[in-house]
Amino acid sequence: MTPEPHLQAGAAVKAADRAHVFHSWSAQELIDPLAVAGAEGSYFWDYEGKRYLDLASGLVYTNIGYQHPKVVAAIQEQAAKMTTFAPAFAVEARSEAARLIAERTPGDLDKIFFTNGGADAVEHAVRMARLHTGRPKVLSAYRSYHGGTQQAINLTGDPRRWASDSGTAGVVHFWGPFLYRSRFYAETEEQECARALEHLETTIAFEGPASVAAIVLETVPGTAGIMMPPAGYLAGVREICDKYGIVFVLDEVMAGFGRTGTWFAADLYDVVPDLMTFAKGVNSGYVPLGGVAISAKIAETFAERPYPGGLTYSGHPLACAAAVATINVMAEEGIVEHAARLGAEVVEPALRELAERHPSVGEVRGTGMFWALDLVKNRETREPLVPYNATGQAATPMSAFAASAKSHGVWPFVNMNRTHVVPPCNISEAELKEGLAVLDTALSVADGYTE
Repeated sequence: MTPEPHLQAGAAVKAADRAHVFHSWSAQELIDPLAVAGAEGSYFWDYEGKRYLDLASGLVYTNIGYQHPKVVAAIQEQAAKMTTFAPAFAVEARSEAARLIAERTPGDLDKIFFTNGGADAVEHAVRMARLHTGRPKVLSAYRSYHGGTQQAINLTGDPRRWASDSGTAGVVHFWGPFLYRSRFYAETEEQECARALEHLETTIAFEGPASVAAIVLETVPGTAGIMMPPAGYLAGVREICDKYGIVFVLDEVMAGFGRTGTWFAADLYDVVPDLMTFAKGVNSGYVPLGGVAISAKIAETFAERPYPGGLTYSGHPLACAAAVATINVMAEEGIVEHAARLGAEVVEPALRELAERHPSVGEVRGTGMFWALDLVKNRETREPLVPYNATGQAATPMSAFAASAKSHGVWPFVNMNRTHVVPPCNISEAELKEGLAVLDTALSVADGYTE
């Protein structure tokens, strides 16, 4: 469809936003938010009538695209029947959402604690681990993101943590595996895996194994650059956790519900954590929802001992109805399988071909509808296209790359020196090829900043 322009309405929306909305992660006077008039499928459009192919899936959550009619209808039907109800009661939408999620989680992660989003899911997973073990410390990786609430931001391993890092949150960071920018001087994936596991176990030894409650990892780190863990790494972390009685927490907020071409990224590695957090794709972000999938041994801790935590909107009926509809749509339409096929047959070959032609592309990483390009100034030295945590003038090359993509009708997901290709998991092959063609053009802009 070609949207009609509504300039006056757009100006009013923009004026109200600038007058009253306080935006996250932003210097308020330095931003210029696009006023969005509507969205459908893999596209959204502004009030001038310009359409954008969304290669960011919102914030990596519209796994079934915008305005899927079956999910919209489910929300409408639930609103007509029961808009809300307190979490202490058994409610049909909540029970069915929990059942459908538990059917798809690995192993015995059969109990579901609902939250309002990913960050508070991580908060509660850490609380459960500490109460289960009676230990205070939690380990998490550099090059990670776990959310913006107080505990979650302290677990985060990227610069967004720095301003809020209390230094007293009981968090210890360690280096995870990432061969392209190895901290272990590794030359092969096997070396990187072995040395990363040795580093983790040494960190635990020096911190005191009896003081460590949990290890929290993104199954596939997302915002930090979609760094696929090497074969054997997650299984090795599982063994370390079992050895020292540590709770293993996998954060699947971004990677879950089809994003990696499997229901959960853990399925790619045949590993079962003790706790798993989710949000985003569970209902494509249509109504805020997250949660923790809990193993039998953790659940048993709270069988006769109250769990000291909860949320007013835990398992909100509208959110759960959206989750039920989303999961059923994904199953009926084969969206998970579609994401896996397009990733293997379209995205990976196209990105690797782009990497051969564009000197700004240092590495291609990913699976399913979850990909990243590591952009560099120099392929030989692997110097990033922009410095770590660059802002202002220093970030110009990435800003120019993003501006080029947007000018050609594609909305990219960029972070530091990386661009992500994370479209809706049900994007059509034609739409995907359209986006990749624009990415080709934008990379030519990035090439201009290489040495």
